[in-house]
Amino acid sequence: MAKTTGTAARRSDALTRERLVAASIELLDAHGEAGLTFRALAARLQTGHGAIQWHIATKDELLQAATEEVVERALSEAPADAASPQQSIRAIARQLFDAIDAHPWVGTQVCLEPWQEAALRIFESLGAHLPALGVPEPAQFDSASALLSHILGLAAQYAAAVRQLAPGTERSAFLSALAARWTQLDPAQHPFLHRVAAQLADHDDREQFLAGIDLLLDGMTARR
Repeated sequence: MAKTTGTAARRSDALTRERLVAASIELLDAHGEAGLTFRALAARLQTGHGAIQWHIATKDELLQAATEEVVERALSEAPADAASPQQSIRAIARQLFDAIDAHPWVGTQVCLEPWQEAALRIFESLGAHLPALGVPEPAQFDSASALLSHILGLAAQYAAAVRQLAPGTERSAFLSALAARWTQLDPAQHPFLHRVAAQLADHDDREQFLAGIDLLLDGMTARR
């Protein structure tokens, strides 16, 4: 019986940058940034290191390309026919929240270099709706920056949670324990924390994030 060579066992379909990025996203989702290695990627795609590096030379480039793909997909899924610029910006923010929620490693990457291509695409998408919102041109940079900062704050929060929380940690159990710690603080020194502890325990992250977007948009329209 003829032996099956490593070359024969490899996939015959063409290796493309798109396939590399898709496989990288799968590895990142399953194992985090530490799980994305050229060896793991080569095994998943049944190819060699050289074939991968012909398309993308370094792990940093892989991470950047994967981040750009997730962000671009999220932006493209935001509805283009929203009834108002406020709704358009809210839709962009909602899609980005869901993308970072599904791929927490994106939070780390976007925050590492805020002016990389992925962040610039977010900034451009937000800023594009500010003229229709009535924001004066001198205030558009600050307005878009405030929205971007709110989104990057979410990204940083999710990135920190991935690093600090043990795998399998239940969100409700974690928040309930944190709320209980707040109620044990001295109420004279922390009256606000005592007032909102119950809200912390059962709040919805997505709704809280969008409420922040609404507050920023309300402020922009009020200044107008």
